[in-house]
Amino acid sequence: MNNQSSEICTTYAKAQSQLGALFVDVREPQDVEALAFDAPEVINLPFSQLEERWQELPKDRELVMVCQNGAKSAQATAFLQKQGLKNANPMRGGLLLWMQKGYPVIGKRFNPLIEKQQ
Repeated sequence: MNNQSSEICTTYAKAQSQLGALFVDVREPQDVEALAFDAPEVINLPFSQLEERWQELPKDRELVMVCQNGAKSAQATAFLQKQGLKNANPMRGGLLLWMQKGYPVIGKRFNPLIEKQQ
């Protein structure tokens, strides 16, 4: 595996999840409980706990870092790379793009623009 993280597209991430990649959702637990990625293997490691818990992540599997829109997962990946964990890549667009592509989720789908206005 290379030493630089590469942002991956949702299509590639979905395919990799079927091949054994682990989705690491860095959103807060209440956000994951409300709406989660429906992929074969997903764990929740909140961004707020990453510094204390990053060593729990496997070093021998591809890690797809995911979040709401792609920003936190990119930050999480950069942090992990600095710690020497080179098997993580952020997914572009996060859960919002995942849903836009029509990929499966667990929980109530929502429109973030409508939710903000209410």
